[in-house]
This record gives sequence, C-alpha cells and structure tokens, in this order.
Amino acid sequence: MNAPIPQRKTLAFVVTEDWFFASHFLPMARAAVAMGLSVAVITRVRAHRAVIEAAGARVIELEAERSSLNPMAAGYAAGQLAAILKALKADIVHCIALRGILVGGTAAAMTGIPDRVYALTGLGLLGAREDRTGKLARLALKGLIRGPLASRRTRYLFENADDARALGLDPSDTAVTIVGGAGVDPDAFVPRPLPPPPPLEVAIVARMLWSKGIDVAVEAVRLARGQGAAVALSLYGAPDASNRRAIPEATLRAWSRDGVTWHGPTRDVAGVFAAHHVGCLPSRGGEGLPRTLLEAASSGRAILTSDVPGCRDLVRDGVEGLLVPPGDAQALAAALMRLAGDPALVERMGEAARARILQGGYTEAAIGSAVAGIYSELLSP
Repeated sequence: MNAPIPQRKTLAFVVTEDWFFASHFLPMARAAVAMGLSVAVITRVRAHRAVIEAAGARVIELEAERSSLNPMAAGYAAGQLAAILKALKADIVHCIALRGILVGGTAAAMTGIPDRVYALTGLGLLGAREDRTGKLARLALKGLIRGPLASRRTRYLFENADDARALGLDPSDTAVTIVGGAGVDPDAFVPRPLPPPPPLEVAIVARMLWSKGIDVAVEAVRLARGQGAAVALSLYGAPDASNRRAIPEATLRAWSRDGVTWHGPTRDVAGVFAAHHVGCLPSRGGEGLPRTLLEAASSGRAILTSDVPGCRDLVRDGVEGLLVPPGDAQALAAALMRLAGDPALVERMGEAARARILQGGYTEAAIGSAVAGIYSELLSP
C-alpha cells in the first residue's frame, strides 16, 4: 500500500476528451485521491464532468481538438495549458495519449514542472504503419518525448512492451512501467452462463472505426456462414465524429443483414457479453490494450482478436482465445468456424480469460496501485 503524501500536492491529468478519461482512467484518479493528492483533470468537457468530479477530482476545461496535430493549434493549446498548470501550482503532470503528451509535455516544460508521467495508450496509425511514413513518424515522436519534452524525472507508462520498444525505451528501465491497460473491475464484469448455441454469438463492443477491423469481422462472418457455420455478429458502438477513421452510419446500417447486426452504442457492456459467447476485436494495430478485451475476458468470454501489440499481450493463442493476422478475413473466418464447432473449447477459453484477468494484474486495483507507486516515487524527498 502506498503511503499518504505528508504535504498536500497537486496532480494534473491532461487528456483530450472527458469521456475518454471517464471510461478509462477514473481508477487512477481515485488512487491519487486516496493518497491525499489534490487531483485536477484538464480536458475538453462535454458530458462527463459529474462522473469525474464524483471520483474526487476537479475538472478544468481546455478546448483542444484531438483529431489534428497541427503545430499551431497544439502550440496555442499548450500556452493555455501552461497558464492553467501555473495557476494550479501542479507538482505532477500526467499526460494521457499522444496529443496529451505533446501538448501537456510542452506546457510542463514551459512552466518548469519536472515531474511528468507520459502515458501512451497505443500508437494508433503511427504504430500500425510499417511504411516509410510510419517509421519516420515514430522516429520524430521518439525524438520529442525522449528529447525536448522529457526531463530527468519523466516517467513513461505503457500498456504493452512493444510500444515502449517502438519509442526506443527498454521496458525493464526503472523509468518505464508496463500496466495491463486501463484495468477492469472484476466485480462489475462477472462470468454468467453461456447462451445455448447455435449460433455462435460474437460481440464487438468498440468505436466503429476502420482501424478496429469492423469491416474484416463483417466479411469473416459472411465467409464463415457461406461455409455453413452458424455464426452471428453483433456490433455495439458508435462512429467517433472526431476520428477520421470513423465508419459512416450508412455503411453500418448496410452491413446489418445476413447474420450481422449493428445495435449502436450501449451502456450495458456487461449485459452484452453475458448474451454472447465470444468477445471480438480484429484490430489492424496501434492499440495499447483495448478495454473491450479486458471486459470480455473478465466476463468469462473467449477472445478472438488480432496478433498485434496489446491484444496479444492479454490473449495467448489457444489459451484465452484465438489470435489471427490483422486484416485477414479468411483467417478470422476459419477461427470463427473452429469456435462455432467446439462449444467446449469456447467455454474453456472463457474460464482461462477470467483467470488471466484476476491473476495477471489486469484489474483496476492493480493498475491503480502501480500508478500510485509512480506518484509516490516522484514525490518522495
């Protein structure tokens, strides 16, 4: 257990969207509050102020469009943020995701705050692209967050070791901490009896983005059904208006036929997985560690996902689920057919997935403890 901080210090989270913080990072805020820290969340405020404040954090609004990395816009946001950090007299600045790190790291440097936590929640297209542009972008990012945006007291938080290596960091370095994603509450996502097959009920709960491989799943289900497999795919989630990779609603509606149904967003994710046999995310890459996989695994559901960083850190092929190459609808269809033909395997994988969550450090409590340890170390005399 991390000892309380003797003198009240201020921790400032920098994150682009209030919904992202509310859905993924409240356990970190609660852990900081429990340590006796004064916690502020600086973000673009839409509809999640109340839930963040209920965790004991103050919410401060900063308008910054995350879909653009325009240097002028980022510089303007950093100037605004620097003024906020100075007024708060922040002791630690915890920057979340790529834009949060670029803007927050710049502001922390401007205000002379050395204690920084840079939390990479995935590299997005920068991590998924293997062409020259992707490699150059990763090189530039590495130069920034390990160069002018870094201090000797900067700590790096990753959700998989591959992302650390991609930025030239050794996962075993004392400045680097690898955590099991955002964590999951195993008491909120509990195993329930599997629905009777057939068909094999498969659920994707995610933002409806091309990068999530939603189209690959749709094609795979068509292929599997065409070969006689009893498979049904349910899509839960909405397009993300701030993301250029969003799938148009018209496309999602057009896909809703022949065993595929788009349901739109849901607030009952636990209920969704209770009604399905398999949690799926055929991501094209760039993930940290997707929360949807944690929730499905905690619910005792077999996992079907891509062999990409983050996803493969949680799921061991043939144990908690099956891994397939990203973008490969044929391989995904074959995996669906295998699961559809072996209900006992689906059940065993679901049991293994639940055990993985409880024993592998993927709970919210484990993540909160790890992050609190970073804060204690930074604030120690």
